[in-house]
Amino acid sequence: MGTDNQTWEKEFILLGLSSDWDTQVSLFVLFLVLYLVTVLGNFVIVLLIRLDSRLHTPMYFFLTNLSLVDVSYATSIVPQMLVHLLAEHRGIPFMSCAAQLFFSLGLGGTEFVLLAVMAYDRYVAVCNPLRYSVIMHGGFCTRLTITCWVSGSVNSLVQTAITFQLPMCTNMYIDHISCETLAVVRLACVDTSSNKVAVTVSSIVLLMTPFCLVLLSYILIISTILKIQSMEGRKKAFHTCASHLTVVVLCYGMAIFTYIQPYSSASVLQEKFISLFYAIFTPMLNPMIYSLRNKEVNGAWQKLLGQLSGLTSKLAT
Repeated sequence: MGTDNQTWEKEFILLGLSSDWDTQVSLFVLFLVLYLVTVLGNFVIVLLIRLDSRLHTPMYFFLTNLSLVDVSYATSIVPQMLVHLLAEHRGIPFMSCAAQLFFSLGLGGTEFVLLAVMAYDRYVAVCNPLRYSVIMHGGFCTRLTITCWVSGSVNSLVQTAITFQLPMCTNMYIDHISCETLAVVRLACVDTSSNKVAVTVSSIVLLMTPFCLVLLSYILIISTILKIQSMEGRKKAFHTCASHLTVVVLCYGMAIFTYIQPYSSASVLQEKFISLFYAIFTPMLNPMIYSLRNKEVNGAWQKLLGQLSGLTSKLAT
């Protein structure tokens, strides 16, 4: 018994998605490509916003932070998962597991609060356009962003501490792709009622509260848009919110399904796929959603391509 306890204290074993070698290799190639696309896409978004002065607005300041959160969140999970897909031994040290949980929880919480802040930005832009620059000034935007990062980090610190103070006895196998809260809590050999309450409270504070603020913002935005007389004006107002609304649906949808009723009928396999969705697909899709139908971003992209083309021509001559 003493030896077993020493073993789990040193590391956990992540069971991952599959034990079939061919499947693991295929998943490795797929997830590696998607991860590289995620990093490249978000890097391009940040670079375009940095280089084009037309994008130096509150909306794109928040989008820069969203891209940084997305890349960081993916990086907290995907590299470790890629290593395990090709490794015979899928161990993760105890402290590394705690660190992974802290960063993934913190970044996830930061994103939910940030999306609420971005909804408020769209509300001011549509409902109070004449005072937009006065309300959304640089100092205020910076304070809002700091609040997002701090709130996510504080919640994550508390959740991680509560989770890893549980006695795991001889349990060392985590049936998940990463050190996720619910998966780690399931290892405990004591009553976890207090942890269930903590997860629920955390979900209400950092998930449902921002979601309600987003909902309120869009109710006010839609009511304002409906008062606009011209159809062209309505389309323009709606277009400024369409990208953000799409991201909101993607991010909040599955999170609410997972964490508001974490001990319902959702299977472990469902939890794994939801985690994959947030770790790989959401960070990859966000840059595409914000750039495909965005004239300002597309304009900045065309400008950058033109500058690179001109530079290449000069070097060639």
